[in-house]
Amino acid sequence: MIQLRTVLAVADNSGAKRIRVIQVYGGSRRRFGYVGDMVIASVIDADANGTVKKGEKVRAVIVRTRKEQRRDSGEYIRFDENAAVIIQARNNKEPVGTRVFGPIAREVKDQGFNKVASLAPEVL
Repeated sequence: MIQLRTVLAVADNSGAKRIRVIQVYGGSRRRFGYVGDMVIASVIDADANGTVKKGEKVRAVIVRTRKEQRRDSGEYIRFDENAAVIIQARNNKEPVGTRVFGPIAREVKDQGFNKVASLAPEVL
């Protein structure tokens, strides 16, 4: 469950290290985001030579959450950290970075982020 002010690790090589959630897409009353949802976030820690700088407002897709999520098959999926991948624009769905680190959930691909899923080393 990702909500306002949640700090997420960045799972790509865009230059950002940590981001803080400003808004979860899906309406003004939408409180929580889960795997595969898009958020707007502010970069709070970034690499000096990266594409994304500290203080920038970015769009990101959630790829891992600590809160378990139930699938239709009855199994649950849970990760060790909350992580996101920075994307270029809401309609584009292309990642800013050229690599994605760590496993991502299958729900990310189901939401239409095929490029993010293809860059990941493992899709669970």
